[in-house]
Amino acid sequence: MGNVLVLVRHGQSVWNKKNLFTGWKDVGLTDEGEAEAHRAGQLLAKEGLSFDIAFTSKLERAQRTLAIILDELGQSGLETIEDKALNERDYGDLVGLDKDEARKKWGEEQVHIWRRSYDIPPPGGESLKDTAERVLPYFEAQIAPLVNAGKSVIVSAHGNSLRALVMRLDGLSTDEVTQLNLATGAPILYRLEADGTVVEKRDLVA
Repeated sequence: MGNVLVLVRHGQSVWNKKNLFTGWKDVGLTDEGEAEAHRAGQLLAKEGLSFDIAFTSKLERAQRTLAIILDELGQSGLETIEDKALNERDYGDLVGLDKDEARKKWGEEQVHIWRRSYDIPPPGGESLKDTAERVLPYFEAQIAPLVNAGKSVIVSAHGNSLRALVMRLDGLSTDEVTQLNLATGAPILYRLEADGTVVEKRDLVA
């Protein structure tokens, strides 16, 4: 069963739970995040999926999520490529701040602009556009050719790096992608033609 691409955002992290801007800060999963990763693996097993190769970021929360999923699939030894191109968006000066604290410091409207605009970065950080400009070339060079050649590929990454991929795969506008929210630990299954055209997309849910 080739030409399959699965995207999964890591399970809930410690800083997700605390409502902190995380970005490139390396934090682990909560117990709930681990449970979400197990459920994701079980959903993929129920689909009868197995993978030829896996990709993940350089951050522990995505790597741990992938490890749990592959364990559920009986594929713990699967070739896995880690690359910082798939890292979460860098939130710059917001990293480590409670989202409510950030609103008090910079104002509700300014923080909303940084979080939800396409091309306005927070101080010292990346916009979604900046994130897409490192994620998409990596996808086109390293991941898409494998899927187009008939491989089944899983990518375990982050809310914003995956939003960039979904924007490309679903043909979303910059306005549409800023409204997109990806749940933690929820696999998205794509089936593609050999030319990269999407023929099926499904959100896998329990």
